Amino acid sequence: MGIKQLFSIIKDECPDAYKEGEIKNQFGRKVAIVHHPPPHVVNKQLISAFRMLRSGGEMLTNEDGETTSHLMGMFYRTLRIVDNGIKPVYVFDGAPPKLKSGELAKRFQRKATATEGLEEAKETGTAEDVEKFSRRTVRVTREHNAECQRLLKLMGIPYIIAPTEAEAQCAVLARAGKVYAAASEDMDTLCFDSPVLLRKLTFSEQRKEPIQEIFLDKVLAGLDMERKQFVDLCILLGCDYLDPVPKVGPQTALRLIREHKTLEAFVDYAKNDKKSKFVIPEDWPFADARELFFNPDVRPAEHEDCEFKWEAPDIDGLIQFLVTEKGFSEDRVRSGAARLQKNLKSNQQARLEGFFKPIPKTEAEVKNLKRKNEEKVESKKKKAKEEKKEKSKAKAKPRGAA
Repeated sequence: MGIKQLFSIIKDECPDAYKEGEIKNQFGRKVAIVHHPPPHVVNKQLISAFRMLRSGGEMLTNEDGETTSHLMGMFYRTLRIVDNGIKPVYVFDGAPPKLKSGELAKRFQRKATATEGLEEAKETGTAEDVEKFSRRTVRVTREHNAECQRLLKLMGIPYIIAPTEAEAQCAVLARAGKVYAAASEDMDTLCFDSPVLLRKLTFSEQRKEPIQEIFLDKVLAGLDMERKQFVDLCILLGCDYLDPVPKVGPQTALRLIREHKTLEAFVDYAKNDKKSKFVIPEDWPFADARELFFNPDVRPAEHEDCEFKWEAPDIDGLIQFLVTEKGFSEDRVRSGAARLQKNLKSNQQARLEGFFKPIPKTEAEVKNLKRKNEEKVESKKKKAKEEKKEKSKAKAKPRGAA
């Protein structure tokens, strides 16, 4: 899930903290990618299968009835990333932290309810109903992950299995300079102190979504917060570890953290001040959630598991696995392997930034960045105010008036 509405706050309050661009702009970079299989890949297969069944066709699986969409998604999305000069290292989730068990239980219940709806939709519903419920029932099994890891090894792409949260492990690699950025759709990657977050990197080319590049130092400068205060804001916005506080939306959360400075002070206000309208959930261990963001269970960057390299693909192995076992097209697999051989060569052109270590910003530079950010935000508010005034004037004009 990540952090609710955090990106909307960044857009409004820190316009200099992110940019959007084409995937080719990431050429020459190494990126740690959180492995969360895109649900829409599975959905498309389910919808197509449903339509074929309604018309007397057969399910879109291999000859043994095995689902292969997770492998198809991994293969072609990785090819697209490598074709654009990016060297990916995938990071898989390990065991979830105990504090996350409540959120996982809720997800399990939602999937159980959706599964019932999906079965009914297959009998009496439309393709749209199937799409709606199938999106809620996608579940990644250990077997799916094991097959994806086998595929990556045959492709010559390195991967790491994190002790717990993959986002936290990606952040370790990014801070150490082993990769340029952590790639994930979950905004809580920033809470784990990743200097740069890339979003939408693993989206399919057909979706034509620009890559979002978010810079943590500029977020902190734009919000005028230290990391601890930023993490407190994210917890209050809503994260995977805790239930949300009722009546607290993004702007309210931002106001409360700026006003009370810490979650301890806010909780004290909410519980003891008669003027407070906020009710803290009965079990709300925010200090434990904060500790998980500051001290997650990760392997240090110098650990042997964090030493990785890109190798030539095992073409025979890919043919055996994807074509013989899983029923993929041999021509397409061979074509993909050739692309991997060409683009994973270690002597590809490096980016200039790779030769320099980032230098922390001085206090004067941080103040200047904050000032520029405030000017942009103020200009944006002024423009919105003027547009609102013009709309009011237009509405006030009598019909037919020039």
